[in-house]
Amino acid sequence: MPRFALLVEYDGAPFSGWQRQTDHPSVQAAIEAALAKLEPGEHTIAAAGRTDAGVHAMGQVAHCDLAKAWDPFRLSEALNYHLKPEPVAILACAAVEDDWHARFDAVERRYLFRLISRRAPLSFEAGQMWRINHGLDTKAMQAAADRLIGEHDFTTFRSTMCQAKSPIKTLDALDIETVERHDGTEYRFHVRARSFLHNQVRSFVGTLERVGAGAWTPDDVTAALVARDRAACGPVCPPHGLYLAGVTYPTNPFSG
Repeated sequence: MPRFALLVEYDGAPFSGWQRQTDHPSVQAAIEAALAKLEPGEHTIAAAGRTDAGVHAMGQVAHCDLAKAWDPFRLSEALNYHLKPEPVAILACAAVEDDWHARFDAVERRYLFRLISRRAPLSFEAGQMWRINHGLDTKAMQAAADRLIGEHDFTTFRSTMCQAKSPIKTLDALDIETVERHDGTEYRFHVRARSFLHNQVRSFVGTLERVGAGAWTPDDVTAALVARDRAACGPVCPPHGLYLAGVTYPTNPFSG
């Protein structure tokens, strides 16, 4: 059966996450239903990352197996037609080898978290960013973020429901960008690693926000990391500011 890689974008607000669930809408189920319109029957797709409820994606990658050797462009166009009106889009499609795997072949995942400081509630971008009503010290947050780079036991920043076999991960980058806007200041957290623990990025951002607000110091973040205790973590920020920004493979399947 021909295998295809899909580059997927979605607004996570209406979904209970990526993974298919019996009684709740999911991104996976929406795409599988669209595939069933093209080739009747059951379809099971696999993704590079299982995003939680409310989390968005600009560069999720999944793969599917089909009976027909579709032209990739025609497949993406057909899927986008049948995905309407769901806020899910297939940005690109490519034929890949039969053993290519969206999850297991990935060598890096990149996340973006968007946080905005402004007094007024969000209207146009509600559900797309975490809004706070106080400013943040970007230098202090970056100094604290730097303490998290490298290989560590990230038990403190791991959900108690995390199913990963080990809490030891290597964080390659956690860079904080400040964007001045007409309505306030946006803080963008760019996070990069081969793989992540459940709630790891949201735990990082919630803790770093406390540093930016002056309630924590970079030394407090180091102490929390070393504690290897979930209770030592700062607040876990809400999901709606988080985006799966991209996934890297040894060879980009969409570059051809």
